[in-house]
Amino acid sequence: MSKMENIETTGTTGTTKTLGRSRTKEAPGTKKTSGRSRTKEAPETTKTSGRSGTEEPPEIIEFQEFSKNELRLLNSNKAMKVMLSSKGEINPWKVLRYVKYERELEQLQVELIKLQKWTIEYGQRICLIFEGRDSAGKGGAIRRITHHLNPRFYRVVALPRPTPMEKGQWYFQRYIQKLPNPGEIVCFDRSWYNRAVVEPVNGFCTHEEYERFMDEVNDFERMIIRDNMILIKMYFSITKEEQAERFADIKSNPLKRWKMSPVDEKAQGLWDVYTDYKEKMFEKTNTEIIP
Repeated sequence: MSKMENIETTGTTGTTKTLGRSRTKEAPGTKKTSGRSRTKEAPETTKTSGRSGTEEPPEIIEFQEFSKNELRLLNSNKAMKVMLSSKGEINPWKVLRYVKYERELEQLQVELIKLQKWTIEYGQRICLIFEGRDSAGKGGAIRRITHHLNPRFYRVVALPRPTPMEKGQWYFQRYIQKLPNPGEIVCFDRSWYNRAVVEPVNGFCTHEEYERFMDEVNDFERMIIRDNMILIKMYFSITKEEQAERFADIKSNPLKRWKMSPVDEKAQGLWDVYTDYKEKMFEKTNTEIIP
């Protein structure tokens, strides 16, 4: 906040003279000053045209609160682009968080490139499973992981609903065909764990099919591990309120509406049922060998 200070003039005490010579009578007890006197404006005041009083200055950000490294990040091209593209008031702390996130992400992506190089060189097979609530960020995580990878040596698998022929096969059969070859990284955007949560919640499988899957899944994954394939399972969680907000954003954005499926439409109403099956899945399949 600016401080209002008294205006002083040369050669007077407690009085103020105007530009030019004054022909008005001075009050008794005051002394005349020779020559012309210009008044000085108090610092930190704002002139107004045709208005009385002063205007409040905008809130000033104390950049002393930022470290030298943080100021350097705020001065980067990436931060400038974010600030120029932001609508309304610029929040430097929000910009700083974004730039730090992007910087850390780039470092992790460099490590992923090293991982892919190692996978190719030694003929390794890496299978990554992404499971979670609807709109929890599985697809976004996969995009960030694969962003700088060599596309010839990774695949993203997002299988549609099974065909009539696939329904008559062993449940794991269509997933086995998509497992990584030597030198490959495969990301499953949902996997065989559909039968652990999504299918029983939405009535896409019978209770007997669900029970059989829960009895077989650990043995199936144990066979994968024993064949020297690297299997990493991830589950993305989200709150019910956040999911509702993301669904609303998807519906209002014509570029994202394709993401909304009939299963997603029922997710909020079946929230507690999803939670029950999720807990059963963790209890059964979160083992020491394959967490």
